[in-house]
Amino acid sequence: MSTTLPPIYLVGPMGAGKSTLGRYLGQQLGRPFHDSDKVIVDRTGADIPWIFDMEGEEGFRRREEEIIEELTRLPEIVMATGGGAVLREANRRHLHERGVVFYLWTPVEVQLARTRHDRNRPLLQTADPERVLRELMAVRDPLYRAVAHHIIPTASGNLRKVADQVLDCLHEHEA
Repeated sequence: MSTTLPPIYLVGPMGAGKSTLGRYLGQQLGRPFHDSDKVIVDRTGADIPWIFDMEGEEGFRRREEEIIEELTRLPEIVMATGGGAVLREANRRHLHERGVVFYLWTPVEVQLARTRHDRNRPLLQTADPERVLRELMAVRDPLYRAVAHHIIPTASGNLRKVADQVLDCLHEHEA
C-alpha cells in the first residue's frame, strides 16, 4: 500500500494531535514517522524551551526550516510538523509540493485542554495561554489552510476515525 501513496505531512496548532496521529498512521501504513520538533531536539541535544531561551524563536525557526527541507526529501514518510512550521514560506512550499498536507483543525478550547499541563511549549508559558492560542490561531489558521490539501477536524479525539479520514483522502489522490 505505501509504495503508491505520497508522503504525508500533518500541520496544525498545538494540541491538534499531529504526533499521535502521525505515529499511528506510520504504524498502519508501515512507513517511518518523523516529528520535526523531535528531530530538532535529537540533533541539538536540547529541548525546545532551551532553544527558544538561547536562540529566540527566530533561531528555532531557522533550525526547523532546515529539518523540514531535509525531511520533505524523504520518500514514503509520515511527518508531523511543529505548530509554527507554516510561518515560513519555504516550509509551506516544500510541504505542499512534496507530499499531501493535512491540516488537523482543532478549536482553541480543545487545544487548551490538551496542552494545559505541557511545560514543553514555550509560547504557552504565560499567565493567559488561551489568549496566546487565540492569537496564534488568528495568524496561523489562514497559513494552515493555504498549505493544506485536506482539512480534517480532530476535536473528537477519536484517533481511528481521524486516521480513516486521512486514509480516505489519500486514496482519492491515488485515483
